[in-house]
Amino acid sequence: MSVMKKIREEYVIWHANRIKFPVFGSGTIIRKKVIFSGKVQKVGFRLEIHCIAQRMKVTGWVKNVEDGSVEAEIQGEESKINFLVHCMQSLKRASVKKVTMIDAPIKDDENFTIVR
Repeated sequence: MSVMKKIREEYVIWHANRIKFPVFGSGTIIRKKVIFSGKVQKVGFRLEIHCIAQRMKVTGWVKNVEDGSVEAEIQGEESKINFLVHCMQSLKRASVKKVTMIDAPIKDDENFTIVR
């Protein structure tokens, strides 16, 4: 791993761990397929989603797509999913131009993973 990539990853983890969460009420568990378009690859976007998702205890996965977008399936309370998407839209080192959210069927995920 290059030194620059290691430094970026450490920064991303530090940044994701500093985010303050609101108090989330309990709600119905849903799953959304979310596609982030714009400058979202090579900026630590997947790692940021992963860190925040784990902290919020939502499940699912995130991956890069060949067209330059990032795709994720996120399962949890709707308020947590909306908060996570908002965090990613406001990320300064990325430039999210468009977010598409589609309902997806509930799955038996146990954690949140980065798909390589």
